Amino acid sequence: MIESLGLAYAYAGAAPLRLPDVAVRQGSTLLLRGHSGSGKSTWLALAAGLLTPTAGDIAVAGQVPARLSASARDAWRARHVGFLPQRLHLSEALTVADNLGLVYFAAGLPRDRAAVARALDALGVGHLATGKPSQLSVGQAQRVALARAVLLRPQVILADEPSASLDDEACARSMRLLVQSASDLDATLVIATHDARLLNALPQARVLSLSVPQEPVP
Repeated sequence: MIESLGLAYAYAGAAPLRLPDVAVRQGSTLLLRGHSGSGKSTWLALAAGLLTPTAGDIAVAGQVPARLSASARDAWRARHVGFLPQRLHLSEALTVADNLGLVYFAAGLPRDRAAVARALDALGVGHLATGKPSQLSVGQAQRVALARAVLLRPQVILADEPSASLDDEACARSMRLLVQSASDLDATLVIATHDARLLNALPQARVLSLSVPQEPVP
C-alpha cells in the first residue's frame, strides 16, 4: 500500500512540485500521468526513498522512507521496492546473472544463485544468464530489468516510462508481463508514463494526473 499526504518537492531554483494526495491499496495499479516536468519521475523517486520530500509524507509498504537513515533506507528499498528505471543500468564487467546478484548485496542478504536463475527463467531470459548486458536486445533488457526488480519479491513495483520506444505489439506484451509479475507477488504497481496506449492496456488501473507547476520561480 502507498499513501501520501501534502507531498511536495522543490528542486533548486524551480517552483515546487505539489503532488496530489493518494492512497493505493496493496495489489492494485496506479498510472501517473502528466507532461514532462509535472513530477512523475520525482513521485517515483520519493516513493522509493531516493529523494526526501520538501513537505508532507509518503508511506510505502508500511514505511515512511524519509524517516530512515540513509543506510537503512537503502536496505529497505532493496528488500521491499522493485524499481524499473527508464534506462537499464548494468555493469558490462559482470554477466547478466552476476548483475542480478548485486540486488542481494544491496539488501544485505546472502546471494541466492538459484533464485536468480528462477527469476530469469520465469521471464524467458534464462539462456542469457552468462552473457553480458551489451548482448541484450531492447526486449531482452526489459525482461532482465523486470527479473531484477522482482527478484526479492517486493511489495511495491515502481516503473518509470516502461513503454518508451516500444512499438504497439512490444508495448502490449511488456505491459502484460509487468502486470502479471505484480499480480504473482500481490505487489502494488505504479507506472509513470506519458504514453496514452497504457490507458487501454491497463483499463483496471487508477489514474493520477500531475500538473506542471505554474508558480513563478523566485
